[in-house]
Parts: sequence; structure tokens; C-alpha cells
Amino acid sequence: MKSTRTAILRRLEALYTRMAQDYEAAAQGTGFTCAGCAQNCCTSHFQHHTYAEWLYFFKGLDALPAPRREQYMDRARACVRETHEALARGERPAVMCPVNDDGLCGMYAHRLMICRLHGVPHLLAGRDGQPQAYPGCHRFPAGSTAAPLDRTPLYRDLARIEMDLLGARLRSLPRVNLTLAEMMVQGPPRLTP
Repeated sequence: MKSTRTAILRRLEALYTRMAQDYEAAAQGTGFTCAGCAQNCCTSHFQHHTYAEWLYFFKGLDALPAPRREQYMDRARACVRETHEALARGERPAVMCPVNDDGLCGMYAHRLMICRLHGVPHLLAGRDGQPQAYPGCHRFPAGSTAAPLDRTPLYRDLARIEMDLLGARLRSLPRVNLTLAEMMVQGPPRLTP
């Protein structure tokens, strides 16, 4: 089982490399940057959906020195509390990611897909197979002729990785629909039903 997980995580690392290359191609020559942005997307209420990414994130978290890991865990618990309070008030949460260190990701190499792809205009095939266009960040240069990033093959490959990780457990495990802070508070994913 451990060798299977190791192989799965290597495939995920390779997919993350592809994501970075595709992202760079979509942003190349546009001057798009997050530097100096007052609206940090790390306060966006992102929910994540794969056990594979959750497992990979914990691989990085577990490799941190204990004091730093505990600092992130303390922040995660506070994030979960603040998020649930905002939702109870009927508000969309705007809580800083628990691994954000003064505007930079403290888990950059192990960040999840949505964090890797956020910002550039993109395409994503809908259930009918037709691509839907999304504009990306409000800071992305208007009128850019750069081709949008097609997320569809990246999502499909991530889905294959998830299916290979879970195998027969795919239908018996609960679906993942958690913020990063919730994942952290729950601990590494339990891959047994």
C-alpha cells in the first residue's frame, strides 16, 4: 500500500509540474503578477475535493519543523472557527489561509490545485463537454491575447489519480468538500471506510 501511495504522489507531483508549465504559458508576456495585490486570494473560501491532494499536503506538513507545523495547526483551528462563524451569520467567509506567511505560501511546494491555477483566464468543459470560459483574476490585463489555460485535461488527470488512489474505496468513502484549514484540523485523510 505504501509503495502505491508513493507512486500516486509522484504522479501528482508530475501533474503539479504540468500545471505550473500551463499556468506560466497562460500568463507569459501579460505582465500578470500577484505582487502588491490588496485583495489576497488566500482569503477566498476555497473548498477542496481530493484525497490525493489532501494526502500530498500532509506529506509536506509532516516534513516541517514541529514549531512551524504547530503554528500552522493553531492558525487552522482559528480559521475553521472564524469560517463557521461567518457561515452561521450567512456571510461568505474571508479568512486568511492558515499557511500564509506575510503574503507568501508557507507550503508552496505542497499547495493544492486551486491555489496553483487561480488567477489566469481559463476554460473548463462542462457536463455537456462544451468549454466554459472564465475571466480569471480582476488584475489580469484586459485585452490580453494570451490563450486561456484549459483546466479540463488537468482536472481529468487529477480525477484519474484520485480514482487510482482510492480504487474500490471510491464509492464507500465520503466525498471531500473541505477548506484547507478543515483538512488540517481533521488530520491526514483516512482512506478506509
